This record gives sequence, C-alpha cells and structure tokens, in this order.
Amino acid sequence: MRPGLAVALASASLMLLGAAPGDGDTAPLPARLADTGGGDQLITAEAPALDSTSGTLTWWDRRDGQWTKAGSAPARFGARGLVEGAARQQGTNTTPTGLYDLPFGFGIQPAPAGTSVDYRPVKADSWWCEDNDSTSYNRWVEPLPADCRSAESEKLSSYTTQYTYALVIGFNYERPVRGRGAGIFLHVNGQGATAGCVSVPSDAMQEILRWANPARAPHIAIGTASGDTAITRY
Repeated sequence: MRPGLAVALASASLMLLGAAPGDGDTAPLPARLADTGGGDQLITAEAPALDSTSGTLTWWDRRDGQWTKAGSAPARFGARGLVEGAARQQGTNTTPTGLYDLPFGFGIQPAPAGTSVDYRPVKADSWWCEDNDSTSYNRWVEPLPADCRSAESEKLSSYTTQYTYALVIGFNYERPVRGRGAGIFLHVNGQGATAGCVSVPSDAMQEILRWANPARAPHIAIGTASGDTAITRY
C-alpha cells in the first residue's frame, strides 16, 4: 500500500470514530465516569488537584444515550482542598470526592421560577444538625432538638449569602457515619473557599435549580482531574 494512501485511510478512520489525529479521549466527561448514578442528569465538579480550592462545575443532560453540556460555572471547594469521601473527617474544611445524589433544595429566597426539586424555605428556626451525639446528626431540623447543640450545628438563616439558594449533596446522608461530616451542600459563593461544600455564583445556582429534574435522577460527581480521586473513578 502506498504511504500516502495508508495515511489517508488512517485519518478517515479517526474521523469516523469522532477523533482527529493526536487527540485524546474526546468523549464528554460523564461518558468517561465509572458511574453516573443511573439518571439522565449529572453535575460534575472537577478540581485540578487535591489541594485546589477552585475548579469547574458543569451540568449535563443525557438524551438518546448521549451526554451534552447544559451549563458551566467556576466552582469553589473547601479551604483545605478535597479528600476521598470515605476517608473524610468532620471539621477538616475539605470537600468530599465521590458520586452523590441530591436529596432536596433549600434557600432563604423562594425557589427560582421553574424549580421542580423539593425545595424547603429557610425559616428562623431552620437548622442543620452537625452534633455527632445527636439522633438528628446530618439532618435538617425545625426547631433545633434538645439533643443537638447549637454550637455544633448551623443556623441556616445566618448564612445570608451562601444559603440564598442551595442543594443538599447526599454525602454521608442516607446512613450517616458520625465524625465523617455533615452539612455538605452545593450553594452560592461566599467570600472565599468553603468549609467543605461546593459553591458557584448565584446566577449559576439559580440555573441549576431550574434545570434539575427529580424524574431524571440528578447526581453530582466530585473529583480531581487525575490520580486516586480522579472524577472518572466515580
């Protein structure tokens, strides 16, 4: 076979596969994940490395078996970066990596028009119990139970910017392991890195709330670009 013909045939084959010579894996990020939660909506929160406090959050739709980007925004992570979710410890200001569901939304402001997720209004007596000794550990409570110390919990209305709009991230939520961490949310940016949550600008948070559809089982995957906590592992 003539060398020129061989090159032409190879290039044509690459084009049929959706790649150009020299390209790496061009499949959309969700298609490269080990698991996406089984639904047709996914949020990816990707940081360059474990010690990163910023990265990119993207939300995706799957239609006819193909993942397409619905939106993207700069994201912030914990002040001490990220850590494998199963190894996280409470109070470390780290964002847990892993794949999680999104149980419900909440906010100081009413839900944006078009929101279909369960959305709870923050009231004066709305708390998130983070007391390891409480039977309500890692749960929304109204009012604060007697066995949940206020000093170990978050009064949600106190976070007037961050909790304007938010989604609960299902980290350590279904069967809470005490000491692993509580109150991990996707919320509006504060002044800097988070205490372990993921945050985005307010307009992006509102867009995500309008986009998320419980019937399509949205999940969030949090991870790094490579290494043991690479987002593609989850």
